[in-house]
Amino acid sequence: MQQTFTINEKLKQFILIVVPILVTQLGMFSMNFLDTMMSGRFSAADLAGVAIGSSIWTPVFTGLSGILLAITPIVSQQVGAKDTKSVPFSVTQGVYLAVFMSLIVIIIGAFVINPILDGMNLDRKVRTIAFDYLVGLSFGMIALFVFNVLRSFIDALGQTRISMMITLISLPINALLNYMLIYGKWEFPQLGGAGTGYATAITYWLVTIIAAAVIMRMEGFAKYKIFRNFYSVSLKEWKAILKIGVPIGFAIFFETSIFSAVTLLMSTFDTVTIAAYQSALNFSSFLYMVPLSISMALTIVVGFEVGAKRLNDARVYSRIGIAMSIVLAALSAVGLFFFREQIASVYTEDPDVLAMTAHFLAYALFFLLSDAIQAPIQGALRGYKDVNFTFLMSFISFWVIGLPTGYLFVHFTGLGASGYWIGLIVGLAVGALGMSSRLYYIQRVRYRSNAS
Repeated sequence: MQQTFTINEKLKQFILIVVPILVTQLGMFSMNFLDTMMSGRFSAADLAGVAIGSSIWTPVFTGLSGILLAITPIVSQQVGAKDTKSVPFSVTQGVYLAVFMSLIVIIIGAFVINPILDGMNLDRKVRTIAFDYLVGLSFGMIALFVFNVLRSFIDALGQTRISMMITLISLPINALLNYMLIYGKWEFPQLGGAGTGYATAITYWLVTIIAAAVIMRMEGFAKYKIFRNFYSVSLKEWKAILKIGVPIGFAIFFETSIFSAVTLLMSTFDTVTIAAYQSALNFSSFLYMVPLSISMALTIVVGFEVGAKRLNDARVYSRIGIAMSIVLAALSAVGLFFFREQIASVYTEDPDVLAMTAHFLAYALFFLLSDAIQAPIQGALRGYKDVNFTFLMSFISFWVIGLPTGYLFVHFTGLGASGYWIGLIVGLAVGALGMSSRLYYIQRVRYRSNAS
């Protein structure tokens, strides 16, 4: 990543950063899709077990990994300020913290997983598969958390293509390991759906080793001498990482867990409604990869410019990212509106489910447009290391406004299950307005006297 001087230069550099991030996010999305698809082909019970295990793990992982995303703005600001001597120390402390966090999660999981599964009234076979899946996944937890730190460092330097390549390498590895462990091929044990947990764990270790090797040997990374020197644990640096990371983690947790909560509340509706909701939500999550990727790219470029005290450049990048997100969302919304029935047909052939899915996708239009505003703004604010407001806004918009509003619409109007979509849209809109005002304050008020 380098200093840019014109709008065209900034746009070109931003696209070079955001496109690999998008491919990486889609690759990670595809890995979960492969696990689900390959487990489903083994048996319905294995599919259900993996789905249950994944629903327990995903909110925990996304929230905790969000803490480690603090490495991105920390390193990007250090690089922008040309404080390269601090980079290896911060990254190493991030790795130490990742190991510590993963061990805590494993220990807590050993005590709480059984009670959680017992409280879900599951079929015995489904419960066993879910438990075995989580056990298998736990063997890769340390590697996964460490990889998140290494990826944050790689991305902070603007080398998002490297993260993309590592993720793309992981996809065939994961698919091959799934094939061997789910179906018991080439003398490997037949583990069914639980095999996806072990396959994913092995994949995490392999990609972490690859990432570490790239960082130590590849030109552009080797000069930072990561892992070349030993540093003792610094609680002061851990505190600095957690000060930025904990609000990021909680903001992500509030956002991801709201959909788990709505899924549980939707269980009171019939099977057609639940299936349609899950299908529409899955496609909405797919489309969300675009504003999410732009958000992550903005954290990198804004952090780099803020570290270099080029505050006007940081504002320009913010506008580029937000404008790009809105334009792409508008184009997606047009396509979604006209082809929602065709999109619904990808998920089901049942005419009732298809019609309901197409109906829900109409609401997803507004969901998409709200996300297109709030996600990139959130990323820009992280570039300024301004994270407490986004954490608070995520809680208020989803849990204080969105969920109660949806509940009221469902139970006190004739909207039925659509009320939850409307509630979430209202919450997202409030969040977008709140974060917009915060970004305006940061850029126009707090830094006005120092603007370059």
